[in-house]
Amino acid sequence: MERLDKILASTGRWSRREVKELVRAGRVTVNGLPAQSSEDKADRDTVDIRVDEVPVSVTQYTYLMLNKPAGLVSATEDPREKTVLSLLPEHLRKIGLFPAGRLDKDTVGLLLLTNDGHLAHDLLVPKKHVEKTYLVRVEGSLERSDVDAFRVGLTLSDGYTCLPAELELLGECEALVTLREGKYHQIKRMCAARGKPVVFLKRLTFGTLTLDETLAPGEWRELKKEEVEGLRGK
Repeated sequence: MERLDKILASTGRWSRREVKELVRAGRVTVNGLPAQSSEDKADRDTVDIRVDEVPVSVTQYTYLMLNKPAGLVSATEDPREKTVLSLLPEHLRKIGLFPAGRLDKDTVGLLLLTNDGHLAHDLLVPKKHVEKTYLVRVEGSLERSDVDAFRVGLTLSDGYTCLPAELELLGECEALVTLREGKYHQIKRMCAARGKPVVFLKRLTFGTLTLDETLAPGEWRELKKEEVEGLRGK
Protein backbone atom coordinates (compact mmCIF):
# COMPACT_ATOMS: atom_id res chain seq x y z
CA MET A 1 0.00 0.00 0.00
CA GLU A 2 1.30 3.44 -0.96
CA ARG A 3 0.17 7.00 -0.37
CA LEU A 4 -2.01 8.52 -3.05
CA ASP A 5 0.31 11.50 -3.54
CA LYS A 6 3.28 9.17 -4.03
CA ILE A 7 1.39 7.03 -6.55
CA LEU A 8 0.25 9.98 -8.65
CA ALA A 9 3.57 11.80 -8.42
CA SER A 10 5.32 8.68 -9.75
CA THR A 11 3.53 9.16 -13.09
CA GLY A 12 5.54 12.34 -13.69
CA ARG A 13 2.39 14.37 -14.31
CA TRP A 14 2.09 16.08 -10.93
CA SER A 15 4.19 16.93 -7.89
CA ARG A 16 3.00 15.79 -4.46
CA ARG A 17 1.95 19.37 -3.72
CA GLU A 18 -0.11 19.47 -6.91
CA VAL A 19 -1.75 16.15 -6.00
CA LYS A 20 -2.75 17.63 -2.64
CA GLU A 21 -4.41 20.56 -4.41
CA LEU A 22 -6.19 18.23 -6.86
CA VAL A 23 -7.61 16.22 -3.96
CA ARG A 24 -8.73 19.37 -2.13
CA ALA A 25 -10.49 20.51 -5.30
CA GLY A 26 -12.38 17.21 -5.51
CA ARG A 27 -10.80 16.32 -8.85
CA VAL A 28 -9.45 12.90 -7.80
CA THR A 29 -11.49 9.73 -7.36
CA VAL A 30 -10.29 6.42 -5.96
CA ASN A 31 -12.29 3.36 -6.95
CA GLY A 32 -15.18 5.61 -7.92
CA LEU A 33 -15.26 7.68 -4.72
CA PRO A 34 -13.84 11.18 -4.14
CA ALA A 35 -10.40 11.02 -2.54
CA GLN A 36 -10.48 12.27 1.04
CA SER A 37 -6.76 12.94 1.52
CA SER A 38 -3.58 12.83 -0.52
CA GLU A 39 -2.19 10.70 2.31
CA ASP A 40 -4.76 7.92 1.79
CA LYS A 41 -3.14 4.61 0.89
CA ALA A 42 -3.94 2.28 -1.99
CA ASP A 43 -2.57 -0.72 -3.89
CA ARG A 44 -1.37 0.66 -7.22
CA ASP A 45 -1.77 -2.75 -8.87
CA THR A 46 -5.53 -2.87 -8.30
CA VAL A 47 -6.70 0.69 -7.64
CA ASP A 48 -8.73 2.74 -10.13
CA ILE A 49 -7.56 6.36 -9.85
CA ARG A 50 -9.06 9.11 -11.98
CA VAL A 51 -8.28 12.79 -12.28
CA ASP A 52 -11.04 14.92 -13.75
CA GLU A 53 -12.79 11.59 -14.53
CA VAL A 54 -9.87 10.47 -16.74
CA PRO A 55 -8.25 7.13 -15.74
CA VAL A 56 -4.60 7.41 -14.73
CA SER A 57 -2.17 4.54 -15.30
CA VAL A 58 -0.27 4.10 -12.03
CA THR A 59 1.55 0.80 -12.54
CA GLN A 60 4.97 0.61 -10.90
CA TYR A 61 6.85 0.07 -14.15
CA THR A 62 6.41 1.44 -17.64
CA TYR A 63 7.28 -0.39 -20.86
CA LEU A 64 7.33 1.43 -24.18
CA MET A 65 8.02 0.17 -27.69
CA LEU A 66 9.70 2.85 -29.79
CA ASN A 67 10.27 2.76 -33.54
CA LYS A 68 13.58 4.57 -33.33
CA PRO A 69 14.40 6.93 -36.20
CA ALA A 70 17.92 7.65 -37.40
CA GLY A 71 19.78 10.60 -35.90
CA LEU A 72 19.05 10.02 -32.20
CA VAL A 73 21.30 8.37 -29.64
CA SER A 74 20.09 5.57 -27.37
CA ALA A 75 20.76 7.27 -24.05
CA THR A 76 18.92 9.13 -21.31
CA GLU A 77 21.03 12.25 -21.81
CA ASP A 78 23.88 13.43 -23.99
CA PRO A 79 25.75 16.75 -23.96
CA ARG A 80 25.89 17.02 -27.75
CA GLU A 81 23.18 14.85 -29.31
CA LYS A 82 19.41 14.50 -29.08
CA THR A 83 18.38 11.31 -27.34
CA VAL A 84 15.48 8.94 -27.90
CA LEU A 85 13.84 10.28 -24.73
CA SER A 86 13.31 13.59 -26.54
CA LEU A 87 10.50 11.85 -28.45
CA LEU A 88 8.46 11.32 -25.28
CA PRO A 89 6.06 13.73 -23.56
CA GLU A 90 7.42 15.57 -20.54
CA HIS A 91 5.73 13.43 -17.89
CA LEU A 92 7.30 10.25 -19.28
CA ARG A 93 10.74 11.86 -19.26
CA LYS A 94 10.39 12.28 -15.48
CA ILE A 95 9.87 8.65 -14.43
CA GLY A 96 13.31 7.17 -14.99
CA LEU A 97 12.86 5.50 -18.37
CA PHE A 98 15.99 4.30 -20.15
CA PRO A 99 16.74 2.27 -23.30
CA ALA A 100 17.06 -1.46 -22.61
CA GLY A 101 20.04 -1.96 -24.87
CA ARG A 102 21.28 0.43 -27.52
CA LEU A 103 20.91 1.09 -31.20
CA ASP A 104 23.55 3.09 -33.05
CA LYS A 105 22.69 6.66 -33.97
CA ASP A 106 22.01 5.71 -37.59
CA THR A 107 20.29 2.38 -36.79
CA VAL A 108 16.50 2.38 -36.73
CA GLY A 109 13.72 0.13 -35.48
CA LEU A 110 12.68 -1.57 -32.28
CA LEU A 111 13.87 -0.05 -29.01
CA LEU A 112 12.47 -0.94 -25.60
CA LEU A 113 12.22 1.91 -23.08
CA THR A 114 11.50 1.01 -19.47
CA ASN A 115 12.21 1.85 -15.85
CA ASP A 116 12.23 -1.83 -14.87
CA GLY A 117 15.91 -2.39 -14.19
CA HIS A 118 15.47 -6.05 -13.25
CA LEU A 119 13.81 -6.96 -16.56
CA ALA A 120 16.35 -4.93 -18.53
CA HIS A 121 19.19 -6.78 -16.80
CA ASP A 122 17.63 -10.15 -17.60
CA LEU A 123 17.27 -9.20 -21.27
CA LEU A 124 20.79 -7.82 -21.62
CA VAL A 125 22.95 -10.11 -19.48
CA PRO A 126 25.26 -11.95 -21.92
CA LYS A 127 24.65 -15.44 -20.52
CA LYS A 128 20.95 -15.28 -21.46
CA HIS A 129 21.75 -15.00 -25.22
CA VAL A 130 18.52 -13.13 -25.98
CA GLU A 131 17.92 -13.18 -29.73
CA LYS A 132 17.66 -10.00 -31.77
CA THR A 133 16.78 -9.87 -35.48
CA TYR A 134 17.77 -7.09 -37.87
CA LEU A 135 17.08 -6.18 -41.47
CA VAL A 136 20.40 -5.31 -43.09
CA ARG A 137 21.36 -3.89 -46.46
CA VAL A 138 24.97 -3.87 -47.62
CA GLU A 139 27.19 -2.69 -50.40
CA GLY A 140 28.05 -5.61 -52.63
CA SER A 141 26.40 -9.00 -53.05
CA LEU A 142 25.57 -11.37 -50.22
CA GLU A 143 26.34 -15.00 -50.99
CA ARG A 144 25.87 -18.47 -49.57
CA SER A 145 29.44 -18.32 -48.27
CA ASP A 146 28.38 -15.38 -46.06
CA VAL A 147 25.56 -17.48 -44.63
CA ASP A 148 28.02 -20.24 -43.79
CA ALA A 149 30.51 -17.79 -42.24
CA PHE A 150 27.85 -16.27 -39.98
CA ARG A 151 26.62 -19.72 -38.95
CA VAL A 152 30.09 -20.91 -37.94
CA GLY A 153 30.99 -17.71 -36.05
CA LEU A 154 32.89 -14.87 -37.67
CA THR A 155 36.21 -13.63 -36.33
CA LEU A 156 36.32 -9.82 -36.30
CA SER A 157 39.26 -7.53 -37.04
CA ASP A 158 40.13 -7.28 -33.34
CA GLY A 159 40.34 -11.06 -33.02
CA TYR A 160 36.99 -11.58 -31.29
CA THR A 161 35.09 -14.63 -32.52
CA CYS A 162 31.34 -14.08 -32.59
CA LEU A 163 28.81 -16.63 -31.49
CA PRO A 164 27.10 -18.41 -34.40
CA ALA A 165 24.50 -16.16 -36.03
CA GLU A 166 21.84 -16.63 -38.69
CA LEU A 167 22.02 -14.79 -42.02
CA GLU A 168 18.86 -15.25 -44.11
CA LEU A 169 19.25 -13.92 -47.63
CA LEU A 170 16.35 -11.81 -48.88
CA GLY A 171 17.98 -10.44 -52.02
CA GLU A 172 21.31 -9.67 -53.57
CA CYS A 173 22.22 -7.07 -50.95
CA GLU A 174 19.55 -7.56 -48.26
CA ALA A 175 19.19 -10.10 -45.45
CA LEU A 176 17.85 -10.83 -42.00
CA VAL A 177 20.49 -11.28 -39.30
CA THR A 178 19.70 -12.94 -35.97
CA LEU A 179 22.21 -12.48 -33.15
CA ARG A 180 22.43 -14.09 -29.71
CA GLU A 181 24.84 -11.50 -28.33
CA GLY A 182 25.26 -7.75 -28.63
CA LYS A 183 28.80 -6.55 -29.08
CA TYR A 184 29.60 -2.97 -30.10
CA HIS A 185 28.62 -2.33 -33.75
CA GLN A 186 28.50 -6.09 -34.15
CA ILE A 187 26.54 -6.48 -37.38
CA LYS A 188 28.45 -3.67 -39.04
CA ARG A 189 31.74 -5.26 -38.02
CA MET A 190 30.60 -8.74 -39.12
CA CYS A 191 29.56 -7.50 -42.54
CA ALA A 192 32.76 -5.46 -42.83
CA ALA A 193 34.73 -8.64 -42.13
CA ARG A 194 33.07 -10.10 -45.22
CA GLY A 195 33.96 -6.99 -47.27
CA LYS A 196 30.35 -5.78 -47.45
CA PRO A 197 29.77 -2.52 -45.54
CA VAL A 198 26.32 -1.96 -44.02
CA VAL A 199 24.30 0.88 -45.57
CA PHE A 200 21.04 0.32 -43.64
CA LEU A 201 20.21 -1.45 -40.38
CA LYS A 202 16.82 -1.90 -38.71
CA ARG A 203 16.04 -3.96 -35.61
CA LEU A 204 12.86 -5.99 -35.98
CA THR A 205 12.78 -8.18 -32.87
CA PHE A 206 14.17 -8.20 -29.34
CA GLY A 207 13.57 -11.44 -27.51
CA THR A 208 9.86 -12.21 -27.85
CA LEU A 209 9.06 -8.61 -28.77
CA THR A 210 8.40 -7.72 -32.43
CA LEU A 211 8.33 -4.20 -33.84
CA ASP A 212 4.81 -2.90 -34.40
CA GLU A 213 5.05 -1.83 -38.03
CA THR A 214 2.06 0.50 -37.61
CA LEU A 215 4.38 2.77 -35.63
CA ALA A 216 5.94 5.40 -37.85
CA PRO A 217 9.58 6.31 -37.17
CA GLY A 218 9.63 8.29 -33.93
CA GLU A 219 6.30 6.91 -32.71
CA TRP A 220 5.88 4.76 -29.61
CA ARG A 221 3.25 2.89 -27.65
CA GLU A 222 2.96 1.10 -24.33
CA LEU A 223 3.54 -2.64 -24.40
CA LYS A 224 0.53 -4.89 -24.07
CA LYS A 225 0.28 -7.09 -21.00
CA GLU A 226 1.06 -10.21 -23.01
CA GLU A 227 4.14 -8.56 -24.54
CA VAL A 228 5.54 -7.75 -21.10
CA GLU A 229 4.80 -11.28 -19.91
CA GLY A 230 6.54 -12.66 -22.99
CA LEU A 231 9.69 -10.69 -22.17
CA ARG A 232 9.53 -12.02 -18.62
CA GLY A 233 9.26 -15.56 -19.91
CA LYS A 234 5.76 -16.12 -18.53
